[in-house]
Order: sequence, then structure tokens, then C-alpha cells
Amino acid sequence: MTEKGSLQEKLKNLEQLALAEVRSAGGEEAIQKIRTHYLGRKGLLTSILREMGGLSPEERPQIGQLANQIKASLEQAVEQFQEEKRSGKKNERLFQDRVDFTLPGRDFTLGSKHLITQTTDNIAAIFGRLGFEVSEGPEVELDYYNFEALNFPKDHPARDMQDTFYFTPNVVLRTHTSPVQVRTMESRKPPLRVIAPGRVYRHDSDPTHSPMFHQVEGFIVDRAVTFADLKGTLTYFVHELFGREVQMRFRPSFFPFTEPSAEVDIQCVMCKGAGCNLCKKSGWLEILGSGMIDPEVFRFVGYDPEEYTGFAFGLGVERIAMLQVGLSDIRIFFENNWQFLSQF
Repeated sequence: MTEKGSLQEKLKNLEQLALAEVRSAGGEEAIQKIRTHYLGRKGLLTSILREMGGLSPEERPQIGQLANQIKASLEQAVEQFQEEKRSGKKNERLFQDRVDFTLPGRDFTLGSKHLITQTTDNIAAIFGRLGFEVSEGPEVELDYYNFEALNFPKDHPARDMQDTFYFTPNVVLRTHTSPVQVRTMESRKPPLRVIAPGRVYRHDSDPTHSPMFHQVEGFIVDRAVTFADLKGTLTYFVHELFGREVQMRFRPSFFPFTEPSAEVDIQCVMCKGAGCNLCKKSGWLEILGSGMIDPEVFRFVGYDPEEYTGFAFGLGVERIAMLQVGLSDIRIFFENNWQFLSQF
């Protein structure tokens, strides 16, 4: 017969020995070996419990209860050891990364408007002070609104100046925001004073041209509008944008939807008219096109050209932005270069 006291002593000795080994274990591999050695299917605890066969039926539950307590104690010790090791590894990694918890937190960098958006907003604000309202239209446009209603007949050579991207023979990516002028006049009667900012598309790409760029179209329609009104409006705009000291000139030009037409040049912002590479030694920079709205355009929208007159103008937003900040390559606007964009 196995004695109860002998088994109790063996179990308590096993518990003390196992706990001592757990406390001195070197790592995860060592703790797993200890666990298997004492608590595994063929471990020491199982071996001792096999001796319970020699106990009386009254003694077996007491030894079994003691064995379960010892097993739970060892399991808890192993789990606590593993948790401490995991926490220690986290702290170790933190210190290896040289994290200084006394440093102040990093501020979030707030985003800002793109330079093109800022320039567009500035242009709209200047014309807003003159009573212009903002209107928009579709970027995928009908050939009729992009060309025909603006006096660009089919197969006319003037279309070559605005070669674009076609979806079908009658659906295009708009080449200018001038279709908004036609759509607005179709839906409303004069007086009108409108600007139309937005993206436009042309089959053109080099340091000063992009297949996609931004434009602002503007127009006034009313009774007795003259070229003098056009000059006064654009002179105010140029002086607000570049300063009252800048010189400007109107140079005869051609656009199918205006007659007479004029390009507007300003004194070179880099050399102040002396001549440089930016202005190609001329001392002048072209910034926009303008003119009196052609009577044929009025006929397309049902206006009587004997009753109404008007003027229109258009400018490239990238062109204005490049002149204001001194850039020579339009492509940088579309490269998502954070170092460049963060300057503005």
C-alpha cells in the first residue's frame, strides 16, 4: 500500500522544484521544456499520480485535489513568465528604436490649396469685384458647343489651333471653357457678366503646354458694350493681378468667335522689359486673348446682334501662376512634388 503522506510530500517537492525552474528559465524554449517535463503526458506529475492506485478510496480524492492545485499553480507560473517575456521584448524593441517618451508629440501638417486653385480663386475674386458671376459646364462637350456655335465650321483650318481628343466625331474633351458662354447665352437673356473657370484639354505637350490645363473664360453681353469697356476691364484685371506699375498692350490677333480680336501682353515680370530668355528678348509676355463677340455667335444663340454687343476673353491659369512665381516648366504643377507645392 502507498502511503498518502508520502505522495503528498512528493507532490509538494515537485511543485517547489518546478516553480524554481520556471523562475530561472532563460526563455520561451526553456519554459516549454519545463512545462512538458512536469505537466506533459509523460511528465513527473503524471508519474507520481500513477502511484495513487495504492491508496484507499477515501484518500484518492484528497491527493487528486492536491495534484490539480499544483498543476494550476504551475500553469499560472508558466503563463505569467511568458507574459513578462512578451512585455519585456516590447520594451526592448522600443529602447532599440531609441524612442524618447519625453519628447513632445509631432504636429500634424495641414494641407493647403494647390497653387493652381489659389490662382483661380484669386482671378475669380478680382472679376467678382467687377460684378462677374461664376458659371461652369461639362468637360466632355458636344462638337457643336466647342466649335460650331463658336464660329468654328467643320473642316475649317481654325480648328487646327485647338486639336483635341475625340470620343466620337461629335463628342470631344473641350478645348476651352468658351462653350459655357454659348450654354449660358442659350439659357438666359442679357445683361450677362460671367466668368467660366475649369479644366480644358488639347493634344499638346511640352515645357509650356500640357494636354490638360486650366482656363478662365469671361464675357459681358449687354446693349452698347464697346471695345473701350473691354480695355478698361482687362486693364483693371492686369493691374490687380500684377501691380499697377506693370505696363500692358493690346496687339491685333484672330479668334473665330471674336471680331475684332486682340492679344493682351504685359511687360516681362522677370526683366522689366529689358529682354531675357523668358520673354525671348522681346520685353513682353502674352497672358490672354480677347475681342468683341462675333455677331455670328449671337445668331447661334438667338440674340439680335443689332441690339446686343459684348466682349469675351480667355486666359490660362497655369500661365498666370508661372509668371507670378517665376516658373519655366508647366509640368511641375502636375508632378505632386510636395517640396514644390508646400512653398505656396
